[in-house]
Amino acid sequence: MRKVKSRQTSLLDCTVKWRHNTAAVEIPNSRGSGRMRTSRHTTFKAVLSAAAVFAIAGMSAPASASDSWPSIRDELYGARVIHDGSKNVTLTAPGRPENQMEVPVSVDAVFKDGRTIKSVTILVDENPAPVAAAFHFNQQRAQVGLAAKFRFDAVTGVRAIVEASDGELYMAERHVRFTGGQSACSAPPNGSTEEIQARMGNTQLALAGPRAAVSNASQRVKVAISHPNHTGMVKDQISLLYIPLLLMDHVAVQQTGKTVVEIDGSMSLSQDPSFEFDYLTDGSDELTITASDTSGAKWTHTLPLGPSS
Repeated sequence: MRKVKSRQTSLLDCTVKWRHNTAAVEIPNSRGSGRMRTSRHTTFKAVLSAAAVFAIAGMSAPASASDSWPSIRDELYGARVIHDGSKNVTLTAPGRPENQMEVPVSVDAVFKDGRTIKSVTILVDENPAPVAAAFHFNQQRAQVGLAAKFRFDAVTGVRAIVEASDGELYMAERHVRFTGGQSACSAPPNGSTEEIQARMGNTQLALAGPRAAVSNASQRVKVAISHPNHTGMVKDQISLLYIPLLLMDHVAVQQTGKTVVEIDGSMSLSQDPSFEFDYLTDGSDELTITASDTSGAKWTHTLPLGPSS
């Protein structure tokens, strides 16, 4: 069964070892030592992007897609009750994805009892980093929709955990089969090193549905960010050295200076991550998007709402 390390483990301070074929490989962290930021964002990175990032040496393959869930659940949620989300949460994912490097997952959640949605967390049980992404909503939203593309490493359970404004948790789940071939987290990136570096941080914004006609109405957009999201598990095809871990770990989206959604990422995000989400518009025709990665790099773009994608 997969073990998930302590919440105290930090991506900034740890060196991670795992077994690649029959040889132990050591990958140093991408930023060296330094102080941790004590925030929700740091906690997410410490637990998910560092602690659960890599398979532990000598670990046997799970017998079924749900074998890892009990330990993941215990580490992330402890004794908290997770309710059946069938009446509140709709999770969509392909039963057998065409491309396991870019598996589309979407979530729609709604509460009709006066509560609002605090966050939506997407879990991919059998990935080296099971917590694939977490969306935190800063507006008072009784209904949200979101989508993103992820790397899937094996046959797995996929889950959406929705936290309501009163702290109650609701879960929807699906089973996704593996199409075979190389695992997504160790597959080489698309493009040369020079090409990837040249477009790093480029950001696009487009409508993903009809433009809202009035203020305070729901409007859906798509954000796409150029970033390799290196897992640390891929060998450079020329040097045969492992490409260092470099994760897009945080995205914040603001409307007229107010944050509408924050997204915490992981190695499970696809290369060049893209997200769809809806928000309540105040009539503004632009959004400010700030993305950062584990090297400390940060990119901020204020972009007009483009045509529908």
